[in-house]
Amino acid sequence: MASSASLRQSLFRLTETLAIGAVGGATLGLARFPAGWLSGAIIAVAIAALARRPVRVPNLLGQAANIALGISLGASVTPDSVARMASWPASLAILALAMACGSALVVFYLHKVHDWDVLSALFASSPGGLSQALALAAETGADLRAVAMVQSMRVLVLSAGLPLCFAAFGITGSRPILNPAVATAASMEELAGLVVAAALGAMLAYRLRLPGGLLVGAMAVSGVLHGTGLVKVNLPLPTAIVAFVVMGSIIGARFVGTDIWLLRRLTVVGLGALAVGTAVASVFAVAAALLLSLPVGDVVMAFAPGALEAMTTLAFALNLDPAYVGTHHIARLIFVSLVVPFVVHAIRRRTKRKAAAASEPDAGAARPEATPPPKRGA
Repeated sequence: MASSASLRQSLFRLTETLAIGAVGGATLGLARFPAGWLSGAIIAVAIAALARRPVRVPNLLGQAANIALGISLGASVTPDSVARMASWPASLAILALAMACGSALVVFYLHKVHDWDVLSALFASSPGGLSQALALAAETGADLRAVAMVQSMRVLVLSAGLPLCFAAFGITGSRPILNPAVATAASMEELAGLVVAAALGAMLAYRLRLPGGLLVGAMAVSGVLHGTGLVKVNLPLPTAIVAFVVMGSIIGARFVGTDIWLLRRLTVVGLGALAVGTAVASVFAVAAALLLSLPVGDVVMAFAPGALEAMTTLAFALNLDPAYVGTHHIARLIFVSLVVPFVVHAIRRRTKRKAAAASEPDAGAARPEATPPPKRGA
């Protein structure tokens, strides 16, 4: 009986969450707001979470949505995007420089303006690596709740606000979201093969613990199949819309259990850190777009300090190049994973040296009567 009641409660929570996400997504999506189905679901579910509704999306459904989105993302690979891959190494190098400068300035801002300790500021400034940042924050004694809040706020604001900014500046892409599907026996067979191959690629990437494994694995397989012309079909539009709503609901549900007073206290801090990081990323992104003759929208989305799944999905919803954006966010995660532990080690060593140096005068002051060493020849 207890398990049956628990199952009913879980189903009710899921139904409520998806209903809220669908209403929010439809409100903006049917109004033709850029990336409306995704952004609307994020905003609606986040509001419900802050209102203390127990919104939740099960892992299994989230995994299925990631695979579906990966298939659709890979289908947007075109000969033009393949031709631009030659410029990606230079773009990735500029991204690494942008990340270093952006993180340094965010750390400076949080430390000097809001008096955060350096380690907490560092973890809050690391874009896209929330799980690793929280693990390191817990290990080093940094302010775990503040780091999680600032990181989550960045994902929410970027996911909901970037589409509006892109539309205001007219830099959204022009490619269609999905290829038109013709329901024939051959196309259905081709679609089934695509789904099976992408699912296998997703599970392999997930088992290898690649960042965003399910989405990235499915996108890679779908991209290769579509880029080589072996497959021309794609998932139908309603499937993509459902996946957008599920993904948006997952992002919005991050705010479940949020301390409202802590959120109010950290809103200015989080928005300030986001403004600093986004400003630096935008400067480097525009420079990279001009130097490498890349679409500005693609580069801005690739350099935006958001989460891999959210930014790649948003790129797809805005008709940008999700392969380019996804590759850069994967590189960002790898860069953060490799560099941040070394930076943490350096900061802790420097802090220990400062503490030791500060204690030396005290030790000397405790022995004022100490006899100086005799001079030579005395």
